Amino acid sequence: ATATAATAATARVARVHPRASIPARDRASRSHPRRRHVASSSSSSSSSSASPAAAIEEELDVVLLETTRADGARARIVYSTTAEVDCYDLERLCDDVGWPRRPISKVKAALENSFCVSSLYLELVPPTADADADATSSSSASSAATTDGTPPVGLPGVKYPRSLAYGERKLIGVARATSDHAFNATIWDVVVDGEYQGNGLGKALVEQTIRTLMSRDIGNITLFADSKVVPFYQSLGFVSDPEGIKGMFLYPTT
Repeated sequence: ATATAATAATARVARVHPRASIPARDRASRSHPRRRHVASSSSSSSSSSASPAAAIEEELDVVLLETTRADGARARIVYSTTAEVDCYDLERLCDDVGWPRRPISKVKAALENSFCVSSLYLELVPPTADADADATSSSSASSAATTDGTPPVGLPGVKYPRSLAYGERKLIGVARATSDHAFNATIWDVVVDGEYQGNGLGKALVEQTIRTLMSRDIGNITLFADSKVVPFYQSLGFVSDPEGIKGMFLYPTT
């Protein structure tokens, strides 16, 4: 399940405490580190003058799913907080799940001003020398599946675009969070490409985003959810209207 756009009539506020249990994903593995780009003044050469954001020196990508294709290449889905998210790619995902269109300039501003932008990418990794040997031994068994000219199968039920080259990434999921950079963060825009739903990626995306926020010392995490996906977020530890706390809205008319 993935989040859909919350409406004024059905939006509910939910909160999860960082001590809430988050199921460990044994299959998740660490990928290569990517340095997080943090804005700083040109004269800040000492660590004593660094801002709290500058303390986030690097965050690692996490490989959530990986399969070896018949040709020896590896197809994997990666969680990242450092990869740049194209606002047009994000709106393509929103269109795919039926969300209303938003001005692209505002989407760009929302991404730029978010405390955390989490993304899921599909990428293809070329065969290694060892993988080449394995692929050769299994080529006769898999040739029937590829005689029609389609790419070899990677993740079950997933179509791999011919235009996706080795080293390129296809955006298939996004979540972002705004924050006061000290105590609170709110998760927004949780969306997964419809073709990749049903593999637990929405759950993994939210879980990993929570872990990222916790690692940045955020102690209170909230979100807005459509009533249809409230059970999904409750299964991840979120609580609707905790201790009688209500989300309140103001829609200025002028």
